[in-house]
This record gives sequence, C-alpha cells and structure tokens, in this order.
Amino acid sequence: MFIYNVTVKVDWSIHDAWVNWMLNDHMPEMIKTGCFTNSKLLRLLEIDEKEGPTYAAQYFADSKSDYTRYIENFSTTVRQKYFDMWGDRFVAFRSLMQIVQ
Repeated sequence: MFIYNVTVKVDWSIHDAWVNWMLNDHMPEMIKTGCFTNSKLLRLLEIDEKEGPTYAAQYFADSKSDYTRYIENFSTTVRQKYFDMWGDRFVAFRSLMQIVQ
C-alpha cells in the first residue's frame, strides 16, 4: 500500500472554505479517479500557525502503478483546479510513502 501525501499550509483567510472544499469536493474527486481507495485529512499540531494551519491530505493507493496512473493522467488537471480555486493562499509539497507494516 502506498500513501500519496500532500502537506498544505493554508492561509487563515481561506481556512474554513478550504476545509469544506477538501472534504466535500476535492478529496471525493481524488477517490473518483479510481487511483486511490481511501483518503484522510489530518491537521498538524504543535507548529506555528501565525500564517495559517497546516494539513496533510493522504490518499491511499493499492499499488505504485495506481499512484503512477494518477500522476500521468490526472495530476496536472487536479493541480490546476487547486490553483484556480485558491491562488497563492496556500503552500504545498507532495511526497509518496510506502506502508512497511
């Protein structure tokens, strides 16, 4: 099992709308690609939140080929939609992790 992790620092000015959009629109859209079986939204704690809170959106893929299919077929469109929606009011970085146990 693989986890596609997107860590996002969100500006306070969009926080509530962003969380609602993530839970009700974006994350279900990611599952609908067929590349991921589950998703979770986690809030990082004990960090500086002056400029906004930080979240980790995690998407679970059964295989690396499922993740690769997402990157090759969906990621460009999904990322553009993200930027169109929120502009420069967030900072994100992505990582791929493998569950060991």
